[in-house]
Amino acid sequence: MIGLYWLLSYLIGNILTAYFVGKIYGVNLQEERSKNLGARNAGSVIGKTAFILTLLGDSLKGVLVVGLGRMWQLDEWVLIGGAAWVIIGHLFPIWLKWNGGKGVATFIGVGLALSPSLFLWMIIGTALISAFTRSLTLGMVGGFAFYIAAIIQAGKLEPYGLLIMAIVCMLIKHMSNIQESLKRGK
Repeated sequence: MIGLYWLLSYLIGNILTAYFVGKIYGVNLQEERSKNLGARNAGSVIGKTAFILTLLGDSLKGVLVVGLGRMWQLDEWVLIGGAAWVIIGHLFPIWLKWNGGKGVATFIGVGLALSPSLFLWMIIGTALISAFTRSLTLGMVGGFAFYIAAIIQAGKLEPYGLLIMAIVCMLIKHMSNIQESLKRGK
């Protein structure tokens, strides 16, 4: 059951909302601006409605995976593993030659569905660091640091291990944005 749930989670992650929103608007987002299949690029290229649709679609797939795990009464670590796999599926979709989005919207859905109290630390960290750096990208990095610190403080490092690895993959995918934000700050 664990392997099946994790495989299903990965495949759900492969449903990249921006790809389909782009098709509706007649735009291949993989060829525009950042070439990323995420809400930010969809919004930059197509507009606010595309941003909102992509954000909602990608967030909801994270909520769906956690909801399925709870409905099937899976152990916490299995459910959190599914949350990690839906993010990995978004980052590295097999049908798009491993070139997907950057995972933030999917993580938002996962984080809120898993534990709103832990996710609150992501929001606090993002807001605080963004206020000081005036960069949402750097704020997000700070938010992840706060989120992981909250996991450690709650004594949940072991069950959240796979999700933390997925967060590291997200940060790696964001490295060019992080470097650009750091350069602007100098």
